[in-house]
Amino acid sequence: MALLGVQLVFSMITASVLSKLSGRYSFGRWILCSRLARYLHPTDEELKKLVSGRGRHSGPKKDPKKALDDAFSVPRNIDLQLEMAPITPVDVLPLRFYTEYQWLLDFAFCGTFVFILTELYYALLQPQSEVNLSVMWAILIIGFALRVMFVVTAIYFEGEESGERIMCFVMGFFFLILAMGVLIVSEDVLEFGLERGYQNFSGGARKFLDEVGMDSAGPASLLTFRIILAVVCSLLGAFLTFPGLRLAKMHTDALRYSAGNPFMVILLHLNLVMPLLIATMWVRPITRDYLVLRNFSGRPLMSSEAFESVRVIVILVFCLLRFSLIWTHLQSHLNIAHDNISKMRREAGRISSIDLQRLVVRVYYYLCVVALQYAAPLILLFFCTLMLKTLGDMSFIAAFEVDLPVWARNASSSSSASSLVPPVHDPDTMAGAVAHFSLAFANFRSVFTPLWFRGILSFLVWWINLAWFISSAFGIVYHQYFTS
Repeated sequence: MALLGVQLVFSMITASVLSKLSGRYSFGRWILCSRLARYLHPTDEELKKLVSGRGRHSGPKKDPKKALDDAFSVPRNIDLQLEMAPITPVDVLPLRFYTEYQWLLDFAFCGTFVFILTELYYALLQPQSEVNLSVMWAILIIGFALRVMFVVTAIYFEGEESGERIMCFVMGFFFLILAMGVLIVSEDVLEFGLERGYQNFSGGARKFLDEVGMDSAGPASLLTFRIILAVVCSLLGAFLTFPGLRLAKMHTDALRYSAGNPFMVILLHLNLVMPLLIATMWVRPITRDYLVLRNFSGRPLMSSEAFESVRVIVILVFCLLRFSLIWTHLQSHLNIAHDNISKMRREAGRISSIDLQRLVVRVYYYLCVVALQYAAPLILLFFCTLMLKTLGDMSFIAAFEVDLPVWARNASSSSSASSLVPPVHDPDTMAGAVAHFSLAFANFRSVFTPLWFRGILSFLVWWINLAWFISSAFGIVYHQYFTS
């Protein structure tokens, strides 16, 4: 069987669609231009008319013309009503980070499409010797998401104010200490399987090095691995700090605007606390001991494989829930322009017309930045979960504890039997090259086993949920008690 097979056709078609039709049909642009409306800033002529009208009715002591010519300042309590307009594809072109936003969302959408087709292909034919190309797509998307999160975080280091930089460093150090504490917790409490997975990886790597004739003691020690993992967690926590703070601000505003809709309020609260609920699914005394080990009516509620699959499904459901609320959160951000004007009108004094217009314009100008802070961590979590499912050798069917059909079992056994002993070919031919890569892929799988991937990816998925929730909870406390 070919090394890539039908999956290569999926990827080539999807890549062609992404490159040819992205200019006309864009998933990211559709999100911004389908349900959102922005506030239009007042023009100079509108402000002059409002000031002139106010002068005639209130009878100011100064001449209205002189007031208009005085650096064109307007009273803060001006009777200004902002107009709203739907966001169009032309409006989003000058936005900051729009190109990065569009590329990430479109690429993630195509990657999801490839993953679905690949899952259907594997469910029907069960190939054993092919490289799963959906994993390659997931790795690329995760890399792009991390790069975007780094670039967006770097914005806070550009200005002269050091408050954001200090916040980023403090939260990074906090998450470093937290990760070091988590990594020393016993597997009887937090069941990531890191230690068992690393021992499996270390033994496989040592055996592989002995087979190829390399004199090596194997990979680094478990302590070194944990230190490296703690540093990675610290960086992820720093990247998730400002997205969490932004999510908290949008959450509080969305609750205020949805006060008359109980169903939306429930969804917003569930969207906020669900990462914490997901994190508790790795706490063994709370979940596995009750659902897998204890007997209720003579048998456990579910098997171990079903429990592993349920965790993956719950995370994917959470990702769908958070994505479905993206319009609600982005609209709450756009409504800040109206809140800024309302707050300004309660203040005394005057304000420059340019500063007043900036209060409205800058909210919309940073729309793509806010959208990336909302979507990039979500994309990172979503595709890390897909990789956990695929590389961890899990099955969605196992969550329902349903046996595979007879034809599926026969296809699986026949395909595995055909791939156990690869045929011998001349290495100079195409068939020989395919056999060579198949053998290399088999050696790779002997080192990086599903047990290893389950351990490392389970921990990363758990950490992203926990860090995102902690930063969001900190933002909720800050916006509730330290801001007006």
